[in-house]
Amino acid sequence: MTYQQILSEVKENILYITINRAQKLNALNKEVLVELADAIRFATNEEDVRGVLITGAGEKAFVAGADISEFQNYTLAEGKELARTGHQNVFDAIENCPKPIVAAINGFALGGGLELAMACHIRIASDNAKLGLPEVTLGLIPGYGGTQRLTQLIGKGRAIEMITTADMITAEKAATIGLVNEVVPQAELLAKAEEILNKIKQRAPLAVASAIKAINASLNKELNGFETEIEEFGNCFQTADFKEGVTAFLEKRKAVFIGK
Repeated sequence: MTYQQILSEVKENILYITINRAQKLNALNKEVLVELADAIRFATNEEDVRGVLITGAGEKAFVAGADISEFQNYTLAEGKELARTGHQNVFDAIENCPKPIVAAINGFALGGGLELAMACHIRIASDNAKLGLPEVTLGLIPGYGGTQRLTQLIGKGRAIEMITTADMITAEKAATIGLVNEVVPQAELLAKAEEILNKIKQRAPLAVASAIKAINASLNKELNGFETEIEEFGNCFQTADFKEGVTAFLEKRKAVFIGK
């Protein structure tokens, strides 16, 4: 697929995805979602990709929400389909991707933008970032997993307060309540995200994928997270990377993992 709304490039085993609508504060529209879905499918299936970094173009916004003009006249059925399609193709696909995905939040992360960041496995924010879910000011609620993921990350009371007041919070507040992992100066944002991904790249890829799957299972009411952990733990024993990791440990050398 040729992308019109995002930039996508693989460098040193990291897939860089930049939502490239700076003039619209990188707002999500149908095209962006289709392209994001394709890029995440690529990352999931491409062996050479060991991690993903998602950010927004420019210095003002990560993603400042959804493109409201696209759905202002939707019916009940169309609204449900909009949410369901987004969940399955983009937000759940990001959360369940076996490759670690880091959101580099370089400015406003509002509405669907914050939902996009929350679907990622790790969130790093620049010190100028502002985060919020303002949907109730439009007569809506978050529709791309915001009510669920925000509650998982910061707890029920804080989630209800953020969503029902529609207030934005600073990056520092977001770090304090566990919404983002770390806050850095904007000039250091990408470097910090790369530092994390480069560290993960040195670990066993199949073990990283198993860890993500088991952790996600802890939040899925339809699964027994402990059973998923047992299953994934056992699966690691049949990998070449497990044998390499143990051998390297015993030989007191650095392991060289190949993802097999």
